Order: sequence, then structure tokens, then C-alpha cells
Amino acid sequence: MPIDDLPNIDAVLISHNHYDHLDLPTLRRLAARGESTFVVPAGVARLLRSEKLGPARELDWGESLSLAGFTIHCVPALHFSSRGIVDRNKTLWCGYVIECEDRAVYFAGDTAFGRHFAYIRERFGSPHLALLPIGAYQPRWFMSPVHMGPDEAVRAHEILAAKTSIAIHHGTFQLTDEGIDTPKEQLMAGVGHESFLVLNNGQFASIP
Repeated sequence: MPIDDLPNIDAVLISHNHYDHLDLPTLRRLAARGESTFVVPAGVARLLRSEKLGPARELDWGESLSLAGFTIHCVPALHFSSRGIVDRNKTLWCGYVIECEDRAVYFAGDTAFGRHFAYIRERFGSPHLALLPIGAYQPRWFMSPVHMGPDEAVRAHEILAAKTSIAIHHGTFQLTDEGIDTPKEQLMAGVGHESFLVLNNGQFASIP
């Protein structure tokens, strides 16, 4: 979808500073529209400000930001950060819960499977919608501390008791050993949940 075809964007949520999640040319184009607040984990605003991108608001785990009509909560994830070889874990990584009226949307960012899903359900209740990563998980001995596989995403969906989940972090870049379509195929073959959706790039779904 061309950026010019997007509607007004109140907030751009950046989960961490990896290049496939914080792409400066894309953020420049979004910033040029002049309508968005950039929400980033602790330590990442410095990069955006150095590129004259903003306004940028930093959040630590447990912190919140209220904007017009909704509130963004920064929540834990199991991942790491770096943009070079000497800055590993110098900035934070996170997920977000967006509360609006009586609904909550959970964006997990990049994360491994862990106890934080139970914490998020306990703290915010079952989300109306959860965006859960399913790709970049092979080989498991190497990737399991930072990325979920499709089976773990299903477990997270069940722990969260999300009304609907949508698979993210798959089918765009060939990042790890599994085939680019393997996460989608494995999820669709074994999910057993009509409430866990797998969308193609550019596809959309109506969430009741």
C-alpha cells in the first residue's frame, strides 16, 4: 500500500531498533505527513531526534502515554536490541497494549514465548485483538530465546484468551532458516482456531 493512501496515523509504534522494525526512510515519509507521534522504547528516541524525526515519546516497561481518545501502555517482551556490533541491548525492546474505550489491542512486537503473556492478560484483561509474531524461528536452538514459532504463538493466543489474533512478522523478509512461507503454512495447518488469522501482505480483515 502506498504511504500516500494511508489514513491519518495518530501514533507510530516502534517495538525496538532492529532494521526490519525501525526503517529510517519509511519513518521520514511518515514524519513528513506531520500528524503522528512516534512511540518508542527507552533509549530509541535519541536516534529519531538525531534524524529530526518526531515528536518521539519514550516509554519504559510499565509506563503509559495518553493521546487523544486512547492510551498506549509499554509492556515486556523477550527479545534484544542493536543496530551495530557494539550497541547490543543499549536500548530497550517492548510490546504495546492500546486501550480505547472498552477495547484493548495487544501488539507483541518481536518476542520469544514467556510468562509475560499471562502478565499482560492479568494486567489488562483478554485483548480484543492480539498481533502475534510467528516467523524467524529456525533453528530453534538459536532463535527460541528471541522469536516464537507458530506453535508458541498459538499457546500465547490461548493464554491471552484473545478474541482474535493476527499473525505478524512473517512472509516479508527471509530472515532465518525456515522457508519464507513456512510459518504461515504451519500455523494454518495446526492452529485449530478460526480466531487466529493469517493475512497476506496488503490483505485486510474486519474485526467485530
